[in-house]
Amino acid sequence: MLSRNLDLLQRERMSTVDTAWLRMDSDGNLMMIVAVLMFDRPMDKARFRHTVGKRLLAYSRFRSRVVQDLTGAWWQEQEVDLDHHLAHTRLPSAKGAGNKAALERMVGDLSATALDFDKPLWQMHVVDNCIGEDGKVKQAVIVRIHHCIADGIALVGVLLSMFDSVNDAPQADDGDEEVAVAEHEIEDNPWMQLLQPITKSTINAINVSTSVLTKYLRTLAESNKFLSRFADMVHVTSQLTQDAIKLLAMLEDSKTRLKGKPKGTKHVAWSEPLQLAEIKAVGKALGSSINDVLMASVAGAIGAYIRAKGDQICADTEMRAMVPVNLRKAGQQEKLGNAFGLAPLILPIGIEDPIARLHEVRRRMDELKGGYQAMVAMVVLGVLGATPRQMQSEIQNYYAKKATAVMSNVPGPQAPLYLAGSQLEQIMFWVPQSGDIGVGVSILSYNGGVQFGIVTDDAIADDPHEIINRFAPEFEKLVLLALMSEWG
Repeated sequence: MLSRNLDLLQRERMSTVDTAWLRMDSDGNLMMIVAVLMFDRPMDKARFRHTVGKRLLAYSRFRSRVVQDLTGAWWQEQEVDLDHHLAHTRLPSAKGAGNKAALERMVGDLSATALDFDKPLWQMHVVDNCIGEDGKVKQAVIVRIHHCIADGIALVGVLLSMFDSVNDAPQADDGDEEVAVAEHEIEDNPWMQLLQPITKSTINAINVSTSVLTKYLRTLAESNKFLSRFADMVHVTSQLTQDAIKLLAMLEDSKTRLKGKPKGTKHVAWSEPLQLAEIKAVGKALGSSINDVLMASVAGAIGAYIRAKGDQICADTEMRAMVPVNLRKAGQQEKLGNAFGLAPLILPIGIEDPIARLHEVRRRMDELKGGYQAMVAMVVLGVLGATPRQMQSEIQNYYAKKATAVMSNVPGPQAPLYLAGSQLEQIMFWVPQSGDIGVGVSILSYNGGVQFGIVTDDAIADDPHEIINRFAPEFEKLVLLALMSEWG
């Protein structure tokens, strides 16, 4: 039990944006961000517990439970019992093979298991005896954090704050209340090119009083009136109004087997890392960015999966993925809470030719640059957090029907990290899906590698390996074509 002076325990009102995520849990989708950290060897158990207590609990939200009353939701600090938040388990050994499948099943089960709302909304499961295909015994940590605490960009930063850049770093001094953590060099966020930096005044405008937000919500049914008032409120250009109209009026994407109603049973899978240097080289050879290459590979893998199932898809078949875009100003990455919007990226999954598909992805990415759809989506979230729960559910489901997947691309540090005497080898994560969205795709770079992860609902696809195993082959097609272009 980590005791704190009861007089110092604070209560803080939850923002309307964070409240929207708090209330988004459903039977089909829980609003948890789930990560898997894979280490080369078991960590020192006592040192790991000490590091979590000093570095993670330095953030007040990891010491606070959620309290709701008639005035809204609050963060209430309390004493933290790490015995509840840190669980320890072990995978069974598999004869003559690795047991990655057992770990993936455990992650899927935990992704569908709710956190205890009487305590701070996070938990870590340390998993021993993780045996890879190479026969080496490793250790994994499954991390679950409710989305109302923070978004994926912020939480990756929180997790990295527990790590050291060298293996023999000294243990934090027990006398230090606030711990100075190592800073890690992280590559530029690939989604930041999609919009101009948001100003602090815009963020503040999102978190205005409930009464004002409710008045704005009543105009949602009249798009022109809403957009006019919204534009006045945030003092933005006509570009924002145009993007808001696009967001409010967007049609549903193509109906494929990946659209459906999730029932709450989750399956996860992740790939082995691709080399970041190779992705950069392919992009350069084909006149595209790293992000273009990755998105084209994702589109190709999903299209190939649907065809392999025997479904007919035409060249103009599309899949809309809602992409979280970081809206924090530079220097505010360490602040928790949700400060992101959602940009709708339409993937051309019907185009079989790899080069044609890459060019189309690049064109669509270019169209998104400089737009404000992510900002509009964040303001809508702020509005939803100030409305009755039933109204929020109806509006959020309306938008969820327009998309098939949520896709997140988070850059990580490009040097190895260490925790409690062990080296982090791989890191995977999954952002939650809302409403009737049942597919989540994640891309994360770390230490020179890029990994794909996917989570699917049982009602939509019960074996995500059939999708994830196609990502690398689609990328290899682009490698081959890049080589051919060099020879030509």
